[in-house]
Amino acid sequence: MPTSSPRSVRLYPAFFQAVFSGMDAERAHHIGFSMIRAAEASGASTALRLATRPSKALATRVMGLDFPSPFGLAAGFDKQGVGTAALADLGFGHIEVGTITGQAQPGNPAPRLFRLVEDRALINRMGFNNDGAVSLAPRLKATRKKLTSRFGRRRPVLGVNIGKTKAVPLEEATSDYLASTSALAVHADYLAVNVSSPNTPGLRQLQDIEALGPLLAAVRTEADRSTGRHVPLTVKIAPDLADEDIDAVAAMAVELGLDGVIATNTTVAREGLRTPADEVASLGAGGLSGAPLRDRSLAVLARLRGALPESVAVISVGGVTTGADVRQRLELGADLVQGYTAFLYEGPFWAARINRDLAGVSAGISSGTVRA
Repeated sequence: MPTSSPRSVRLYPAFFQAVFSGMDAERAHHIGFSMIRAAEASGASTALRLATRPSKALATRVMGLDFPSPFGLAAGFDKQGVGTAALADLGFGHIEVGTITGQAQPGNPAPRLFRLVEDRALINRMGFNNDGAVSLAPRLKATRKKLTSRFGRRRPVLGVNIGKTKAVPLEEATSDYLASTSALAVHADYLAVNVSSPNTPGLRQLQDIEALGPLLAAVRTEADRSTGRHVPLTVKIAPDLADEDIDAVAAMAVELGLDGVIATNTTVAREGLRTPADEVASLGAGGLSGAPLRDRSLAVLARLRGALPESVAVISVGGVTTGADVRQRLELGADLVQGYTAFLYEGPFWAARINRDLAGVSAGISSGTVRA
């Protein structure tokens, strides 16, 4: 499969250091994303698509959906659904848009995104900044049409991640999620219910089984009712859950017939970082993502896979950087793998490199997730 040149791979870290390292992290994200979108607008992404398209050997079927690669982009990069098709040209097997809320909201005050370069990590307290479900619906509709036109039956899968509007009281959370579901499910290949961000006050209380079960059941009913088809439904959980709570989520997923569990979101923990503790403390609250999350994410994956039947997919995310990381998670029983933070450090050919690595060893992956 054609892929990025070694020279382009070597140049990106130097480019990052020269252009982005001293810049406000959120501004750098917007500039980098605008460059990816500009490549699409200029027509350059046509050639890019040919160079980054995953090998057919990586095709996998999960949750009744056909993924061109088991590796995809986690929610958080394209919160607004404004550049999903441009991201698809980079080789991701799926892209999860969002988190999207029932009502538009600006998110938390800036600065709210911070790099820990020594740790290859991020701290964010973005707060679900987005234009709201009704505004995003036509964007997602246009994206699906564009993806089908460009890729045909081998198009990347479009996931939609929904969360609670900050201003909505916790006791009205279900209605808020249902508003998003009603507007967005018809445009989604699968839905992800986010109850695990640390940046919306009270949100993680929805991970309590007594609250989570009825919420997910209501979202599933509305998604299927509003679309006239079964929309695969997943829930995204925090790495900070105790092991017994992870077991409870797994049991609930089986009981409700969920299609998958996404593990994990960002963590509120700060242990084991290379960045000086006083510097980390000065950045304030937020969810930590990236390489430091790797070990806990792997532990949650192993625990979930041991508790769930094969009919319930596990989507592993947290601390994924290399093709070897993705292979390890597939071997541990993940059906799909997502990344996000390393994208900011590795550059635009990151997914293509991972796909190239996976294609070279796909016959040796014992989980059966990657297959011709």
